[in-house]
Amino acid sequence: MRWALVKVCLAVTAMVVVAFAVPLGLVVQEMASDRAFSNAERQAATIGPTLSITTDPTQLRKAVESTQMGAARRMAVHVPAIGDSPPVGIGEGRAGERAVAETRRMGRATTAKVSGGGSALLQPTALGSGDIAVVEIFVPESEVSNGVATAWLVLAGVGLALIVGSVAVADRLGARLVRPAERLADAAHQLGEGRLGARVPEAGPKELRSAAVAFNAMADQVVELLANERELAADLSHRLRTPLTVLRLNTASLGDGPAAEQTRAAVEQLEREVDTIIRTAREQRPATGLVGAGAGCDASEVIRDRMDFWSALAEDEGREVRLAGVDRTVRIPVARPELAAALDAMLGNVFRHTPEGTPFAVDVHDAGDAVIVLVSDAGPGISDPDAALRRGNDGGRDGSTGLGLDIVRRVAESTGGDVRLGRSVLGGTEVRVWIGLDGRSAGGPSGGRPGRGRRGNRRNRGRATP
Repeated sequence: MRWALVKVCLAVTAMVVVAFAVPLGLVVQEMASDRAFSNAERQAATIGPTLSITTDPTQLRKAVESTQMGAARRMAVHVPAIGDSPPVGIGEGRAGERAVAETRRMGRATTAKVSGGGSALLQPTALGSGDIAVVEIFVPESEVSNGVATAWLVLAGVGLALIVGSVAVADRLGARLVRPAERLADAAHQLGEGRLGARVPEAGPKELRSAAVAFNAMADQVVELLANERELAADLSHRLRTPLTVLRLNTASLGDGPAAEQTRAAVEQLEREVDTIIRTAREQRPATGLVGAGAGCDASEVIRDRMDFWSALAEDEGREVRLAGVDRTVRIPVARPELAAALDAMLGNVFRHTPEGTPFAVDVHDAGDAVIVLVSDAGPGISDPDAALRRGNDGGRDGSTGLGLDIVRRVAESTGGDVRLGRSVLGGTEVRVWIGLDGRSAGGPSGGRPGRGRRGNRRNRGRATP
């Protein structure tokens, strides 16, 4: 399209330049010729008064030599025979006797080509005797074409400039038309390759802007449909995982025996299958960008809701529960199912890896540019937090899917935050989740994250996390 537009503009401009420049050049050439012969006529008229007075060769020669053309040897006077006087020729004649005779017969000015180049203007002049003398003025070819070559060069330069300018303008216009179309095609290819975050800037001509708006709306709908489908699979699977944790804890009271071992093995197998479904659904989740304005959830409300569920199990096991910082609304850019899954993963770890009767606490702090969620317990702690985080990241160890901390990490990192493990004030493990509110790292403007450092982490000991 771009080159087609350039070619069209090139052809149109070339035709316009030819249509105007060629006639204008011919007009300039004709004007130069008229100017040269008009000057010759004026020079021929200067000898007229002398011819009307006398035809004496001596006087005529003096008069011719006194003129500009005579001094330049470009004027000749042809006087016919008068009475017994022979014809008189003054100056160097170039037109020939036939052309002189024809001019004398016609009684008006004529021009004749001169051998060797140039032209001769023949101007008839009446004598006192009634005869006709002819004044000849030689006009060289250089005078006839004076300025014509320059005019043609100027016209050619102007025409070339017009053509180059029109091509440049057409190329810019073509680029303005083609670039949005190329962006639209590229985004379509990206979307087809599975990069669901591809969008098209709504720029360019009206029609292409409309196409970009339609494409972006379509892409948003595709992303929403896929996200809903995968979130539904992950959410349903996760809802199964929570009661499976309760079942696993209850199987510990079945004692020993083949039936009890089979029940525990079946629960563990079912839990691994559910974890695999959750991991697969979450790993395939498309990156759709940051959460938009107005999206997210109230962290306090979600934490209260999940604690209602886990408090019943905590009461059965004799665990003391402390909940703080959830008495007011705390908005975070995380979807409700995502936060609920992260909380269940952290609380499930507490019930899995600490003895019955171990107290735990959930605290929420609003730090202005971040929200901090702390899940702490009074258990034996974690001997190697770095290894626990690595297991939570890769999920490659048999018997540990890594979903516990992996789910929590995904939630935190999607907002620019992170997850840290440390020693809690209760004496056990503390899982500190930083949730950014402005897309920056949750550590504040200085870039450093407050909380427990690596040195404190190395003092933790006692248990591992999935």
